[in-house]
Amino acid sequence: MGRGFFRLLFATSLLLILLDVCWGSTIGICYGRNADDLPTPDKAAQLVQLHNIKYVRIYDSNIQVLKAFANTGVELMVGVPNSDLLAFSQFQSNADTWLKNSILPYYPATKITYITVGAEVTESSSNFSAQVVPAMRNVLTALKKVGLSKKIKLSSTHSLGVLSRSFPPSAGAFNSSHASFLKPLLEYLAENQSPFMVDIYPYYAYRDSPSNGTLDYALFEASSEVIDPNTGLLYTNMLDAQIDAIYYALMALNFKTIKVMVTETGWPAKGSPKETAATPDNAQTYNTNLIRHVINDTGTPAKPGERLDVYIFSLFNENRKPGLESERNWGLFYPDQTSVYNLDFTGKGSVDMTTGTNVTSSNGTTTTTTWCIASSKASELDLQNALDWACGPGNVDCRAIQPSQPCFEPDNTVAHASFAFNTYYQQNGATDIACSFGGTGIKVDKNPSYDNCIYMTTGSNKTVSSNTTAISSTSSSTRNGVQAWIFSCLLVTLMSFLSAETR
Repeated sequence: MGRGFFRLLFATSLLLILLDVCWGSTIGICYGRNADDLPTPDKAAQLVQLHNIKYVRIYDSNIQVLKAFANTGVELMVGVPNSDLLAFSQFQSNADTWLKNSILPYYPATKITYITVGAEVTESSSNFSAQVVPAMRNVLTALKKVGLSKKIKLSSTHSLGVLSRSFPPSAGAFNSSHASFLKPLLEYLAENQSPFMVDIYPYYAYRDSPSNGTLDYALFEASSEVIDPNTGLLYTNMLDAQIDAIYYALMALNFKTIKVMVTETGWPAKGSPKETAATPDNAQTYNTNLIRHVINDTGTPAKPGERLDVYIFSLFNENRKPGLESERNWGLFYPDQTSVYNLDFTGKGSVDMTTGTNVTSSNGTTTTTTWCIASSKASELDLQNALDWACGPGNVDCRAIQPSQPCFEPDNTVAHASFAFNTYYQQNGATDIACSFGGTGIKVDKNPSYDNCIYMTTGSNKTVSSNTTAISSTSSSTRNGVQAWIFSCLLVTLMSFLSAETR
């Protein structure tokens, strides 16, 4: 009996370790809708899938949005707005009714994994803080009644203003004026293994206090490190320092097991005349470097290798947001679904116009270039629809397939679609999803260029950013290989213990 119990306990521990090892960092996107010119939720969901985005945060539980993401596999974070906190905190029946009417009809077809109860309540002029934890506990009770408390996690989002001090990171401390709110909240998060959700914007820190850090430091481009004098840890970017300030603030209150999740970050592509750092180039640089940093699973200096889930703000520009011009220009896409700037969610790098068939990465390995063309088996209607999308919302420059241009001949849909498909494919990281086009695109390893019609390829040896990508991809592949090896070893060990137990 004793031996069997300890074998089972050890096997369970191994399984938990195994699961933790194989669960990497993730990048998601915030889908705000404070605008009057946005595409329908169905089109937004299609755009998200087209760019292979797997995690989306919304700020309410809008029925049309929940329906749009059904059966997409995208994991959704939904929200209980601050305006509903009072009702949810006062009566259990309000939380029960909301869950019954707003969540259960769409779950699990719509893959809801998180519910945020309140958002940045300490920044609100209304006194919502005291209502958060009671509302959260009522929502948890509602989830328990239907058996979903282990599948859907609850938390509440905060601004970095919840800290009274964030530099150096090791001196991070929560504002004492929020103590009565934070103590029960942190106890709830620790008890239920929920993350501390925080919205972090290096852009604001740089804009409001440029003397406290360089632009390159905010953009992940710094050539030198910032040293924490208390720990000796070196910081190469502002985001890591701000995240670690949260971790140190948690540890100062003896909450050492709570994970930090970044539920908003990003960079505006346009601002008022005084907001000189709000440019498309800076926005592209920040978000590109952010994605690479996260997917490489490097963690932060204080938490090396720690899983980090990050949501980029935001999917679209939102024209009804108040404030400075930058507030309306955080989007990756315009309302017509064209890109504000090119961003590769895979972290694979920049695009060039090389015509070679092999690309050599920084470690000397050679990989075969692939192209994406239209399938000759696809129907004319499907191809035309996909071509229209690529040349419209897909943001492909289709001038080369216009009359008298190099790729106009042969004048047929398959040829024109092939050129457009490939351009989109290469501009979006040459991933499998970027060549899907509803099943009408296929990948080939033979260069389809002809005469003066040159098909784009994704290069990895032409620019600094591409070299960085090659290094990142290599480290990512190595990490995945190590994880697979550890997974296999632990699995074999686990099976042997379970097998011994049954004998």
